[in-house]
Amino acid sequence: MQNISEIEDLVKLISKLPGLGPKSAKRIVLKLINNRDEIIKPMANTLAQVYKNVTRCNSCGSLKSTTTGCINCENVRENYNKICVVEDIADQWSIENSNVFKGYFHILGGTISSVGHRKEDLLINSLVERVNKDKIDEVILATSATVEGQTTAYYIKDSLKKTNVKITKLAQGLPVGGEIESLDDGTLFSAFKNRSNLKSNSD
Repeated sequence: MQNISEIEDLVKLISKLPGLGPKSAKRIVLKLINNRDEIIKPMANTLAQVYKNVTRCNSCGSLKSTTTGCINCENVRENYNKICVVEDIADQWSIENSNVFKGYFHILGGTISSVGHRKEDLLINSLVERVNKDKIDEVILATSATVEGQTTAYYIKDSLKKTNVKITKLAQGLPVGGEIESLDDGTLFSAFKNRSNLKSNSD
C-alpha cells in the first residue's frame, strides 16, 4: 500500500477526520478500494457536489445550499422568540436530536481563543443584527464549559449590552470542560432547564 502514492495521500486525508488515525484510515481505504463502484464513485460525485454547492451562511452560520438555501434562515416554518448560540453545527445537531429546544440557532464557527479564530471570524455581529431584526426575547448561550467557551459567552453578552434581550447560559447539568456535542440527551435537558441569567446589561 505504501508504494502507491494515491493510496498514501488518501490515507493521510482520511486520518485527519475526527476519531480516525492511520490504522483506521487504512481499513477505510481498503473498504473503499474493494467497493469501487458501490462507494468510491458515488462518494466522489457527492463530495464534488458538496464542495460546489454547500457553504456557510453569513447570517446564522449554518449550512447553506445553492439549491435549497440556508437550512436555518429559509426553512424555519414557525416564528420563534429565542436564539440558541452554539460553537459549531455539530452542537446544533446534538441539541436538535435531543428535542430540548424549540427556536432559532446561531452557529459561531468556533470560540474566540480557538487556534486560528479571532473575534472577527465569529458571527457575533450578525447575531446582534438577528436579535434586533427578528425581535428576539432571549439569547441562550450554549457554548462549551471550557475556558474558551466561557470567554466567548461573556464577550457575546458584552456585545449585546445595547439590546434589551434576556441573556441566559447553560448551567446545571453541563460539566466543567464539557462540550455540547458529547453530552447525552438527559444532560442537555438538565442544562437547558436550569439555564441561568447572566448579569444584567447595566452591570
